[in-house]
Amino acid sequence: MKYLIVGLGNIGPDYAHTRHNIGFDIADELVTQLGGSFSNIRLAYYAEVSYKGRKLHVIKPTTFMNLSGRAVNYYMQELKIPIENVLVLVDDLALPFGKLRLKLKGSSAGHNGLKSIEDTCGGQGYPRLRFGIDDNFSKGRQVDYVLAPFDKEEQLELPALIDKSVSLIQSMVTIGPQQTMTLFNK
Repeated sequence: MKYLIVGLGNIGPDYAHTRHNIGFDIADELVTQLGGSFSNIRLAYYAEVSYKGRKLHVIKPTTFMNLSGRAVNYYMQELKIPIENVLVLVDDLALPFGKLRLKLKGSSAGHNGLKSIEDTCGGQGYPRLRFGIDDNFSKGRQVDYVLAPFDKEEQLELPALIDKSVSLIQSMVTIGPQQTMTLFNK
């Protein structure tokens, strides 16, 4: 069984460890915990790791958020991974900070990375791990908020939340999405 794990974010030091790049941070920790490393190859940073007999192909698209679908579609086709075995790691303004929610499908909810995947890969039927970043910004300041680093209190909580996200991914690829949703979507 093989999976494509997609951490969403933007490349470059200006975006590193911002709210919008939490998908990259989770992907990094997953690969680190499983003893892998990323290589910069076609359209993405790519790593291949194994977990309990499952092969995990992990990408961090280098196409920038708005064109993430190009990288996802390329790796789905190249690796022959069906859309239901793709898991997208994404920030979510609609959830309180640190809240994790596994969904099997759904709309992009205005998220440009998800919209690109939806448009390029054939719809909304792919699982996603939504990581809550809260919506604590003034009117018209959404872009500044998502492209800013987490505040000091949030940064203290991030390592445990990223670890929990990695555990959720490992659960999904071993016991499946339904049981994982029961365990983690509380």
